[in-house]
Formats: sequence, structure tokens, C-alpha cells
Amino acid sequence: MITVADLRAAALRLRDAMEVEADALNEIDGQLGDGDLGVTMRRGARAVAERVDDMPDDDMGRALMVAAQAFTKTSASSYGTLIATGLMAAAKETKGSDGIASDDLSRLVAAARDKMMERGKAALGNKTVLDSLDAMARALDGADDPAAAALRAAEDAQIALRDTPAQIGRARIFADKSVGMDDPGMLAMTKIVKAVTGR
Repeated sequence: MITVADLRAAALRLRDAMEVEADALNEIDGQLGDGDLGVTMRRGARAVAERVDDMPDDDMGRALMVAAQAFTKTSASSYGTLIATGLMAAAKETKGSDGIASDDLSRLVAAARDKMMERGKAALGNKTVLDSLDAMARALDGADDPAAAALRAAEDAQIALRDTPAQIGRARIFADKSVGMDDPGMLAMTKIVKAVTGR
């Protein structure tokens, strides 16, 4: 069972990781987009970490909504909006519960994926963070070690789409250049998973 205490600890790990990773994320994002992905993640992670004491012990849904709201207020980029959208979807699914069972992780990631897909107007296979989430949702179904399964799925999705062209956002303008490169959003998701799972 993943508790709100676990969520708070994960938020602090994510903040620390994004302090380290922000410049590298900005750099890779700058090759295909605005170059602000690291700024987005650093600001968002800091904001969530500042609100951990506002997360109620007995309601995972409300705790996740605190995280979503914090991310929204500080991160106006498209990636920040998508992350907040995914958190809100998970919040809705866990409203009133005191934690998340391992068996529910696949369903929650899938719910986040679907809402983010609806918001971002992208499809699976477009070489975006949605592909990372889809891979994780499938890998988490029945996984004995959810943390390891999620991280491996995110990494594998990155590799699987590395040699395909970007099809969404500003990166699609540089479609040919993007072949052989990791999608910045997928790379960020791998780093998020690594941080929140403590791997």
C-alpha cells in the first residue's frame, strides 16, 4: 500500500532530483523545443514539495489534488499542464481512500494517460510522454515489483521510440533531427519515475 506519507517522501525526492536534472532537461528540450522543460520540472517539483504538509493523511485523492494544484500554479508550460492533468485524474480515482494498492497502480496510470491524451490531443506512437505512461500501465498490471516494472517500462519506451520522428508540438518541426534522439518529455518521465520510486 502506498500511503500519503509515501507520497510526501516521493515529492521531496522529486524536488531534489529536479534540482540536479533541470539543466540537462533544458538542454535536450532546447534541441527540439522551447528549452524550458527543466525549468518547468524544477518549479513544479519545488511547489509540490512546499505543500507536502497540506496533504491530508487519510485521503490520497485530496493529497494528489494538492500536488496537482501546486504544479499548476507554478508551471504554465504544456508539459506542466499535462503533468497536472495526470495528477488530477489520479486524484479523482483515489478520492476518499487512505492509500493506493499495488494492484491499482496500472489503472491509475492508465487513467492519467487517457486524460493527458484527451488534453494534449496526441496519440500513442507519437513519441510523447503518453507512450511512457502507456508502457508503464501495461507493465504494472500484475507486476511483482511495481517500482522496478515502471522504471524499466519508461526506459524501454524511450529506447523503442528513439529512432522515430517527433510528431507533436514544436518538436515536429524538427522531425528529421529528432530521429535518434530521446523525446524530452519521455526522458523527463523516466527521471520522474526514478526519483519518486527511489531507484
